[in-house]
Amino acid sequence: QVQLVESGGGLVQPGGSLRLSCATSGFAFSLYATGWYRQAPGNERELVATITSDGRTNSADSVRGRFTISRDNNKNTVYLQMNSLKPEDTAVYYCNARRTIFNRDYWGQGTQVTVSS
Repeated sequence: QVQLVESGGGLVQPGGSLRLSCATSGFAFSLYATGWYRQAPGNERELVATITSDGRTNSADSVRGRFTISRDNNKNTVYLQMNSLKPEDTAVYYCNARRTIFNRDYWGQGTQVTVSS
């Protein structure tokens, strides 16, 4: 059974930091591209950052220089280190694992991040 379980969300003040984790199981994690997406109320889900199976990263302009994505293939886990958080980063953050060639696309349930004073 495929599982992606996010953790690490919460309430943080502007300028603060959070580290999200996404623990996965049930598929060959090391062969999958993984990423973080977010969705704020009234908005569409948007890409935050991705990391390929061989470690190449990409991130949205809005978070570049503040957020860092990483992965640990030994732990089947992907992380998102979020620094210098802003109120506009408030959203539900979703973990994704994708292997396009086999049409595999898995999502977690999401974790809420709220940036507010």
